[in-house]
Amino acid sequence: MERRFAIIGHRAQSNGKLNLNDLAGSAGRMDVLARSVNTSLFLSHGIRDDSQVTLHLLGGPGPVRRITFHGEKLRGVHPDERAIAGHIGKILRDPVPSIGNHVELHPGLSHSGGQIDQTISEWNREGIRIFVLDADGTLFDPKLHSGDSVGFILSDDKPFTDLENKTFEGLERISLGKKWLQGHSCISIIQHQLDSIN
Repeated sequence: MERRFAIIGHRAQSNGKLNLNDLAGSAGRMDVLARSVNTSLFLSHGIRDDSQVTLHLLGGPGPVRRITFHGEKLRGVHPDERAIAGHIGKILRDPVPSIGNHVELHPGLSHSGGQIDQTISEWNREGIRIFVLDADGTLFDPKLHSGDSVGFILSDDKPFTDLENKTFEGLERISLGKKWLQGHSCISIIQHQLDSIN
């Protein structure tokens, strides 16, 4: 089962020099995104080759950017927030590619222009069953909410905007409970429950 995660970083820096000593501040909560990458892809002794995660960096300066980590092809990235952020920082120095043009800069690590609507469009074309994480959604059941290829959309430490919620119309909303958990914790729970049915 292929698993994809799309994380929206509302304030996450999309261009320029990334300050690795202030990921939670000037980088726009890049620490939250790096933690989500770690949880999406890494096991205790290895990497998930069935998973990928796309970060949506909306905080500027300049155009928004998407960065995708492909577990199946990823090489040379270690399960450490600062190391993951270091790879992101290298990408932020390059111009943002055009929307839909995915440029690989490192094995298993690519970037493109576009926002969450573009990711949803691409996932739909590829036959991905898409879910939006929402505390008010239907309680997640791995036997019901699964398939050959599934994708999950999460936010950073900010709620989805009205425009994003409008973009999500028609998508299934699932919940992991009434309490708002941190994104990386949600990813860990989803991975664990999907593992239990494979």
